[in-house]
Amino acid sequence: MAGIDDFVNKQQPGARFVITAPMLRMTPQQFDSVAQEWMEDGGPGFDIAGIPHRVVIGGQFYIARVTVQRHAEDA
Repeated sequence: MAGIDDFVNKQQPGARFVITAPMLRMTPQQFDSVAQEWMEDGGPGFDIAGIPHRVVIGGQFYIARVTVQRHAEDA
């Protein structure tokens, strides 16, 4: 997960951006598990900012892409 921190830190505070399974070199099944946690607790430095995009694999829906918003820095 160290890669996600580097990616998030490159974004401007308050910026909206997309995180995908391929960006993190994960399968949709792996990414779905992580994205579910982000939806419940927020991610490392960001919150989910839209409806997750899902793909169907073997008749199951998995989250493969999420739009997020980086936390604004404290003033």
